[in-house]
Amino acid sequence: MTDALHVIWNNISWHTFSWDAIHSNPDYRVWKWVAIIAALVTWGHVWMALKMVFYPIKFWGFHIGPIPVGWQGIVPRKAGKISGIVVDQTISKLGSLGEIIGEMDPQEMGDFMAKELMSRIEEFIDEVMAERNALLWENLPVSIKRRVYAQVRKQMPEIMNLLIKDITTHIESLVDVKEMIVRQMEGDRSLMVKMFLKVGQKEIDFIWNVSFFIGFFFGLVQMVIWLIVPYHWTLVIWAAIWGFLTNWLAIWMVFNPINPHKFLGITFHGAFMRRQKEVSTVFTEITTHDMLSVRHIMHEALFGKRADRTRKIIKRHVGRMMEAPMVRTVVQLAVGWDAYAKLKNTIVEKSIIATMEPLAQPEFNASRARKVSVIFIDRMLKLTPLEFQNLLRPAFQEDEWILILLGGVTGAIAGSLQLWIGFR
Repeated sequence: MTDALHVIWNNISWHTFSWDAIHSNPDYRVWKWVAIIAALVTWGHVWMALKMVFYPIKFWGFHIGPIPVGWQGIVPRKAGKISGIVVDQTISKLGSLGEIIGEMDPQEMGDFMAKELMSRIEEFIDEVMAERNALLWENLPVSIKRRVYAQVRKQMPEIMNLLIKDITTHIESLVDVKEMIVRQMEGDRSLMVKMFLKVGQKEIDFIWNVSFFIGFFFGLVQMVIWLIVPYHWTLVIWAAIWGFLTNWLAIWMVFNPINPHKFLGITFHGAFMRRQKEVSTVFTEITTHDMLSVRHIMHEALFGKRADRTRKIIKRHVGRMMEAPMVRTVVQLAVGWDAYAKLKNTIVEKSIIATMEPLAQPEFNASRARKVSVIFIDRMLKLTPLEFQNLLRPAFQEDEWILILLGGVTGAIAGSLQLWIGFR
């Protein structure tokens, strides 16, 4: 090996790089295309690598026993882990759940829900009572039913406001934000892909586009090396090295330098880091509409791991409504003394279902999201560069070695094809 390098070194002269020497080289016709082919191949394999970060959303392939043979996009495959990191590194720094709910205006939420529920209060009461004693309830005088309806309608605004206030006051103990978001992302892995694509689409395009020029530059280097080391088989080795370095450099340029640095009058700053203001707006929209919407938060409170605590709160407020003399007397006559206590549980369950209907309305969720967006954007703009980097970085960091290695493998394949087709 040392002798070979010594021979190569001794044979290097300015004549090696002269036009006559280059043009007279029997490999000249293929040699002159090396840089262009390197650029195109790099462009292609970087595109493939980027697609493999996000797709397919579901595992594609087969299993040999317990061993999977195939591929699933890195982001959807690790949706739960990545979303957990995003919560820890970013969302938790933007505001506590108590602050988020507070910005949603609980008083306004209570008024809205009371209004929506009162529009169908008679239907709701009839449904509950008919389940217990349909015959007796249907035969009660209309005047008595109306008095029950009126009493419940009268209490509803106060009950709903107190209920929402009680839930929002204790929301930190009723909802685990990290668990809620992780479950969301694992349940719908396309949501995580959507988030990263919306937040980082410009960076993805940047990586793809810049890879062409990086590949072209490395191709030029390869052309020079070829003049010094004119061994055909080295084409495969260098193509693999350039493929490896291209993917590494492209990913590095997205996130680095974290802080802007000037060199020769040019400012160098990571492509993602330069867009903090723009990304803050996009990330906030996705977070407040798709991850931390009032619908998701309340669904977690009512049906999640700690739902039993929420139901106790609801039962307490429903109990106050049922203890009104008129309501209690009529209900006990309709269902009997023994069934009266059990009826509270039935009403709690039906109240939860009825409550989720107005909470699921897109317009209502959008109005709450706009309120939260104000504080989120402001606080995102105040994140340190390192904290801001962690919005997108987790998607690449753990498995970016796969993308880098893929660049080396595809580069070697491309170099082998070029060697076989062009230099045989």
